[in-house]
Amino acid sequence: MKRKLSIFLLTLAMFGGLLAGCGGGDEKTADPAPTEQGTQNKTDDSKKTDDTAKTDDTAKTDDAKKDDAAATDQNDGIFPATDPASSPALATNRKDTLIVGMTAPKGIFSPFYGETAYDQYVVKALFSSFLEVQKDGTYDNSLADKVDVSDDGLKYTFHLKPGVKYSDGTPVTVKDYVFALKVLLDGSYDGPSDLLSDKIKGAQEYHDGKAKDISGVKVIDDNTVEVTVLEPQAITKIDLGTVYLVPEAYYGKGYKQGNVESIKALNNKPIGSGQYVLTKYAPGQEVDLTANPNYFKGAPKIKNVVFKTTTEETKMAMLQSGETDMDMVTVSEDNVEELKSYGFLDVNIFPTNGYGYVQFNHKLKKYQDLKVRQALVYGLNRAEVVEGVFGKYADVINIPQSKVSWAYTDENIEKYEFNLDKAKQLLDEAGWKVGSDGIREKDGEKFKINFSATAETSVVDALIPIMTQNYKELGIALTSEMLDFNAVMDKKDKGDYDMFFAAWGLSADPDTTIFITNGAQNKMGYSNKKVDELMEKGKVELDTNKRKEIYKELYQELNHDLPMIFMYQRRDMWPINARVKGFDLSPYKDFSYGLYNAELPQ
Repeated sequence: MKRKLSIFLLTLAMFGGLLAGCGGGDEKTADPAPTEQGTQNKTDDSKKTDDTAKTDDTAKTDDAKKDDAAATDQNDGIFPATDPASSPALATNRKDTLIVGMTAPKGIFSPFYGETAYDQYVVKALFSSFLEVQKDGTYDNSLADKVDVSDDGLKYTFHLKPGVKYSDGTPVTVKDYVFALKVLLDGSYDGPSDLLSDKIKGAQEYHDGKAKDISGVKVIDDNTVEVTVLEPQAITKIDLGTVYLVPEAYYGKGYKQGNVESIKALNNKPIGSGQYVLTKYAPGQEVDLTANPNYFKGAPKIKNVVFKTTTEETKMAMLQSGETDMDMVTVSEDNVEELKSYGFLDVNIFPTNGYGYVQFNHKLKKYQDLKVRQALVYGLNRAEVVEGVFGKYADVINIPQSKVSWAYTDENIEKYEFNLDKAKQLLDEAGWKVGSDGIREKDGEKFKINFSATAETSVVDALIPIMTQNYKELGIALTSEMLDFNAVMDKKDKGDYDMFFAAWGLSADPDTTIFITNGAQNKMGYSNKKVDELMEKGKVELDTNKRKEIYKELYQELNHDLPMIFMYQRRDMWPINARVKGFDLSPYKDFSYGLYNAELPQ
């Protein structure tokens, strides 16, 4: 399902999560920066599938796999507990409950509207789709028994596994899938998904209210549905296959075409066919889940799962005391060594499929000037920020793509190394002159930045003083407001900000709406005709090698035009109490997908 992300705001998004991410298409967590939707792409972690058919789902090439391997080093991997028996009694006495620490969700546990990485953790535990991402970034069948694709790539037939039930015991049918498509394609739908761009036959007419049904969607029987599109695209199968199925009898009670308010009213009252059932939500404190006995892959082995709110200051102490069993902790040399020293934690470290960034509000005139944006990048010592927080576990990045991606490139990419003289020259050329008080001004406006910062994050703690000093030397006055992550995301959605820091969690495919003019995930108001053209070209090209060349050109353009300040790609670090077994994490697949496989000793 195309996301406007993923802020997984890893939404960020902050770091995504994108967003996060943000709109992210498709948002995975994080601690240094809460993330926007895990992703930034169109599907919930829109990874690729094994099937190629005529539509070439962009399965990884050997070269791409080599690139992934090159992105890792001796610092990545699982560092097993050295003394599992030393686990604190508070943890070992829990025989039927897993406690996962994380940034507080917003409480939007809807497959239609959940955007942040933390809301998405809950969504992925509660709902299921035809296809699901695998550890290597490919996709495989989940609710689907099989998926047939026509030779011309225009017709997709999804066969639902027989006997699947929702958590309330009612049967799942493909009519529920059709209902979900109708909600996502409704003209009044204003969530993070962009299914309309998949060009399902009749979708535009339905969206515009000119038809009561989607002509390209045909129910064959309760377990078979056929979807016809107007043109083949690189990841059409993934987009269609990752739409969550929801019970129409529940979500559709008050729904009328053109009005989705009844759907929104159920954002914190979810019912799905997934691994767990929501039993309690205490905002800012915890989310309680209980195993779904009707789960089609078999009832989860752990009866209860609690997502408990933690902060940068409390994460490690709560792991050490046994109050939590696992959490994402900011990866740094000191933190890695301390977590290893506890003895009872398996420390998982792997490259993040995402990046941290500082976003400009392009609706404000000063950020519409390329020279100003370039000056703000040259004038910020990003390397000092990244080194100070992550040490050897992160790198400054200059394009909106992770180094684990097959689409990543560093060819003809400007590094924007710290250069105050260059930044001052650009601001002078842009007409921002230093006034008598040392602050630059233009057309009667002082160059001031109000920075919306997420409180209690290590990246923000390092970024603010460096940014304040660097920009002061440029003649820019920076003030910051410290807010919780969800408050920053609210400001982002309303456009009520100057600049903010977050992170996007990405999916394995580079297609996204973040940088497209009026794109579903483009909340910053950025517009670039060349970017729009390259994004469209990359989406409809079916050959992976040709797509790679298109995205190389796209990233070169984004590197030049700087819609945001690209900050870093880091490692993810998940310390997990060694008594917990069954998780198999990767840059592409977060823990929430495999909750049903996790086990605790009895």
